[in-house]
Amino acid sequence: MIDGASLLTLLPTLLIAAAAAGFLAGLFGIGGGAIFVPVLYQTFEALGVSHQVSMHLAVGSSIAIIVPTSLRSLRSHLERDAVDRQLLKQWLLAIPLGAVLGALLAAMASSEELRLIFAALAFLLGLKMVIGRFSFRLGDDLPGVAGRSLAGFVIGLLSSLMGIGGGVLNNTFMTLYGRPIHQAVATSAGVGALISVPGLVAYVFGGWGDPALPSFSFGYVNLFAVALIAPASILAVPFGARLAHRLSRRQLELGFGCFLLIVAARFVYSLL
Repeated sequence: MIDGASLLTLLPTLLIAAAAAGFLAGLFGIGGGAIFVPVLYQTFEALGVSHQVSMHLAVGSSIAIIVPTSLRSLRSHLERDAVDRQLLKQWLLAIPLGAVLGALLAAMASSEELRLIFAALAFLLGLKMVIGRFSFRLGDDLPGVAGRSLAGFVIGLLSSLMGIGGGVLNNTFMTLYGRPIHQAVATSAGVGALISVPGLVAYVFGGWGDPALPSFSFGYVNLFAVALIAPASILAVPFGARLAHRLSRRQLELGFGCFLLIVAARFVYSLL
């Protein structure tokens, strides 16, 4: 069961994961959930948390950590005036609705179903990162309000189910419609905020009163884990944001893509 002494033994791993996720949040406009979820899942399992809630707790806690990380990342990109503010305004309803629905669906799913969902999405996202930017476009600019709203809802839904900030999904969406990658990355930080804030509330509500939850848990959010990881993650965000505007990110895309594929394989193996 979770206690201070047990968590301290895993502190180095958690801090390294937090710093890496924060750096990637600034670099790719992602919330870091693709790193947080597998690390938190393994941590909760190692601490003896019930299999019934360990994955739910990992996803919910990841969403909670993404709140400050995405807000810090958004601020860093706003300072460079690279964010599509108009698109974020149009998504003020669609993305949160998708995020809340995703969290409620996750609360109803079993641990096995949730791990399978994460593995499938991680595989697809990892494959996208390895492939890189597509050579074709779906259009010269983003679709109309209806198309944008549908895309925002789907991004919010899938991201909340997976416990991520939606950066990879939004980057793909925007670049397929001719938007510059730097604008897509910067806007993704705002997408993370629109997903994580309502998603956090929904994960707390969805897991409230579950008898299998460990101490320091509010629904499917463990405050102890969040308090350990969030500060290191936030501190690393500006470094990634600065690098995003200075260097080619292809090698990091390949590395992150391979990481996602390995994580997907690990979750599939846990289901066998």
